[in-house]
Amino acid sequence: MRSLLFVPGDSERKLEKGFGADADVVIVDLEDSVAAGNKAAARKVAANFIAGHRQQTSSAIYVRVNDLSTGLTDDDLAALVPVKPDGIMLPKSNSGQDVQQLAAKLRVHEAESGLPDGGIKILPIITETASGLLAAASYAGASSRLAGLTWGAEDLSAAIGARSARDESGRYTDVFRLARATTILAAGAAEIAAIDTVFPDFRDMAAFEAECREAERDGFTGKMAIHPAQVPVINAAFTPSPEAVERSRAIVDAFAAAGNPGVVGIDGKMYDRPHLRLAERLLARARAAGLSA
Repeated sequence: MRSLLFVPGDSERKLEKGFGADADVVIVDLEDSVAAGNKAAARKVAANFIAGHRQQTSSAIYVRVNDLSTGLTDDDLAALVPVKPDGIMLPKSNSGQDVQQLAAKLRVHEAESGLPDGGIKILPIITETASGLLAAASYAGASSRLAGLTWGAEDLSAAIGARSARDESGRYTDVFRLARATTILAAGAAEIAAIDTVFPDFRDMAAFEAECREAERDGFTGKMAIHPAQVPVINAAFTPSPEAVERSRAIVDAFAAAGNPGVVGIDGKMYDRPHLRLAERLLARARAAGLSA
């Protein structure tokens, strides 16, 4: 997953646009972008649209449900699981236990819909509450459904009373840098993908591109988008370059040719096992992006 595009679940026009945006994942949103009085209508719109347009997109389809504390999650799942989404995004996840609770609910709904057990993945947003951020380590081993971990700043701002997540220069302040770094570490501990949060100002493409590059540098493998124009920028930033693929392939091949020792030399430079692991990860990303690796 490189690009994950949010689309309001109550707008057929925006759903149509989102399904044609060439994102790796389209996230049909039933949460923040849908008004409280429009939740039931949004479920019907989203379910009907997915059922009627699934074959028209190559994107995976995830649904962001309302969080477990709202009492709306079961109704969301009852309406959307029958149209076979690839995954569920869980907002305001407080720990791996919330993922396990959602997994149990999904198992019931999959059975009722005649779907394979465990087929629907889960992508939790793990930093939207203070307790969620502090419990980041609990996701390792929580569920085989976990597709990755992602984070959010806006709800965390409200939860802790922060007036802004960024300083005057546009950089995240300390608490939010901690949330970002914790997400990368938690995903690494769980051996799943780390997905970076949204960049709200979709008109500032230069700053957005810079943030994508920083995220890829630091270990994120994808980023969420709020506008279709952000998708190609994300895909470009998180797709390994031909040079990086060639270099990684050379490292992997050198270790294999030498019988997988602790260290190999390539063109006068030494590479050890962490370099091999990095090379293998990059090649896996390249294959996922459809590149020859």
